[in-house]
Amino acid sequence: MTDEKRKIAGVMGWPISHSLSPRLHGYWIEKYGLNADYRAWPVKPEDLRATFAQLKDDCAAESGVFRGTNLTIPLKETAFEVVDILDPSAKRIGAVNTTVVGEDGRLTGWNTDGIGFTDSLAEKIDVSTLSGGTALILGAGGASRAVAVALSDLGVAKIIICNRSGARAETLAAHIGDIARVGPWDRRSSLLEGSDILVNCTSLGMTGQPPLEISLGGLKKTAIVSDIVYVPLETDLLKRARRQGNIAVDGLGMLLHQAKAGFEAWFGVTPEVDEDLRRHVLDGLKGK
Repeated sequence: MTDEKRKIAGVMGWPISHSLSPRLHGYWIEKYGLNADYRAWPVKPEDLRATFAQLKDDCAAESGVFRGTNLTIPLKETAFEVVDILDPSAKRIGAVNTTVVGEDGRLTGWNTDGIGFTDSLAEKIDVSTLSGGTALILGAGGASRAVAVALSDLGVAKIIICNRSGARAETLAAHIGDIARVGPWDRRSSLLEGSDILVNCTSLGMTGQPPLEISLGGLKKTAIVSDIVYVPLETDLLKRARRQGNIAVDGLGMLLHQAKAGFEAWFGVTPEVDEDLRRHVLDGLKGK
């Protein structure tokens, strides 16, 4: 039996047209036969607070109930300041990628990016092999925070944060603690020497964005290269990494796995990440 009121959730970002989240969640909604809807809302950071309030009223006007959102670039850190309650996962990472509306109407901010990143790596490698190693993270935004925390939890001994804005990199390094340090953006290629994993958490290389300029010549053949960008799925960074024999991990796995907890909280069903889902979402990449 379906619920009387349609449950409505969605994804916010600026821009948002690239997002595959509606296709992903729409697949699960249909698979499990839910009376629910998942939408995409273009929202600027300065409009985030007002949009949350407006959506509660808009969904009620449709005889629906607003259940929460995913958040993508550039809203994850803004949401940290806007939500009513911070889940421990969001507090630790310092950013919010998932919001859930409680029965009292208050908005709780979660962060599922870290577990999503770890689960995506685990599809390709034995993540325990990263313990004691060195990671180079490009970028210092909300996704970078989640990746850095996840790598710390995996036992990585050194995390180098390289960002175009040195001040933001310093802030993130301080948040992570003693194992983190800042590397100058103009030395990003040379910093690869000795790294066991490279993770691109910037939007560079995404469709419509400038390319990521980095030389992989100094990278160990055993190193992992991960790009959280998934439009295009096979970024230039990943293509070059595969050509020289490195294991490359695309951004789609992180997207799929980070989505599970939010879907369960909004709609009351624990979804499955499988090959059918991946193929369905990959079909949505055509033409992007």
